[in-house]
Amino acid sequence: MKYNAIKINLLTIVVTVFVITMSLSGFDLNTYGILGPAEAEAKNTLELENAFVKIAKEQAPAVVSISTKQRIKSRVRAPKDLMRDFFERRSPESRQMPRERIRRSLGSGFVVESEGYILTNSHVVNKADEIIVTFGSGRGSDREEYEAKLIASDPKTDIALIKIKANKDLPKVKLGDSDNMRVGQWVMAIGNPFNFPQTVTVGVISAKHRIIGAGPYDNFIQTDAAINSGNSGGPLIDINGNVIGINTAIFTGGTQGNIGIGFAIPINTAMDIYSDLKKGKVKRGWLGVGIQQVTKELEKALKLPKAAGALVGEVFKGSPAKKAGVMRGDVIVEFNKEEVSEAGDLPRIVAAVSPGSVVVVKIIREGREKLIRLKLGEMPDDTEIIINPSQFEGFGMIVENLTDQLAKQLDVRQDEGVVVTSVKQGGLAAAAGFRAGDIITEVNQKRIKNIDSLSRQTGKVKPGEPILMLVQRDKRNMFLVIKATEKK
Repeated sequence: MKYNAIKINLLTIVVTVFVITMSLSGFDLNTYGILGPAEAEAKNTLELENAFVKIAKEQAPAVVSISTKQRIKSRVRAPKDLMRDFFERRSPESRQMPRERIRRSLGSGFVVESEGYILTNSHVVNKADEIIVTFGSGRGSDREEYEAKLIASDPKTDIALIKIKANKDLPKVKLGDSDNMRVGQWVMAIGNPFNFPQTVTVGVISAKHRIIGAGPYDNFIQTDAAINSGNSGGPLIDINGNVIGINTAIFTGGTQGNIGIGFAIPINTAMDIYSDLKKGKVKRGWLGVGIQQVTKELEKALKLPKAAGALVGEVFKGSPAKKAGVMRGDVIVEFNKEEVSEAGDLPRIVAAVSPGSVVVVKIIREGREKLIRLKLGEMPDDTEIIINPSQFEGFGMIVENLTDQLAKQLDVRQDEGVVVTSVKQGGLAAAAGFRAGDIITEVNQKRIKNIDSLSRQTGKVKPGEPILMLVQRDKRNMFLVIKATEKK
């Protein structure tokens, strides 16, 4: 018996030494069933923790804090005396004197080229008179400050490129591919929230392709990694240490802080225009059409195989589309070999193609597919992207134009507003009190007749401002307020 006990103890020691040795050498014991469930779970947790530690250590040095100053001149009435009053009667403009005030803002950014090129958000640096970039955590001697120059800013995507001069190669981030991201995968945000530099937060990708009303090329990543004021322009990084997004905005729900809903611009969106940003101006392809969403009703009427694509409602005079023979009523289902699933896809796809490029557009006309070859123009700076959908999806609800059938069913006139057909549980509209069947007749006290006017009015609202909507429900009018997304 004593001999057996000694034998068992020696076996235990041998097995323990073997497990430790193989684990240290990187051998995955769990693969072969050697580790039990508890040990395997602990090992996986440690590996995940080490991955986060590694990302923070390797990528944080390339993440910077950005502070800006903007000098704003305003005119105030000058104090009066008898002599000044005499001259004011002859020179009314002298009754006011200029006064300068300083507007300051904080944000984040990250180095993409070791020569000093830094990506951030347009709203962080646009119109700034002074841009200061700070490296380091702010502790000890690792803090370094540089004055930065704005190379180019693109408000339509909220992306900007700035540059600093340093006498050394700067640490830079690794860029990933945002097209390959998956909902549920781990991500890390690094930035300067509330002026706490190199703050690290962790979460997951909550959703992809979010439209939040920020611009014509909305295509945001939603994450629950904590993002707050000052995080704007900082990187969103995947578990492999690659930057897949630029943190841009959050929804606060009126709390003025993070509640787990943040938005980031896909890094591929930035890299599509990066070479143009370095040259000082973003040039986009221009097709020259007004489009709308294809609904189930339009699918049948236009003899389409499915409710997809962008329906051409207008072809602009002198545009590339007009010259190539695109007609009103055509449905664009493919552009430059890229599928157009929804109307909102087309502006993003067209804008990513260089002006002057020759592309092939696949359309459906009178139930038949047709290929049209055309040469893209360059989008003028003042050109508005016109999308006239018969369906509006945003703020966590779907809104449609009032058809004859819906108007009769709801006992209203067809031009009395737009109808809410679906409300997402937990969304902005649900929080505001919207219900399916509500008819929206006004936005911020402006009359709404169709989806086009609804889109235009909501598009005028600045990030963070509430949206006041007049709603008709059961023949009674009420006001509901949607709390819009804030840029951070």
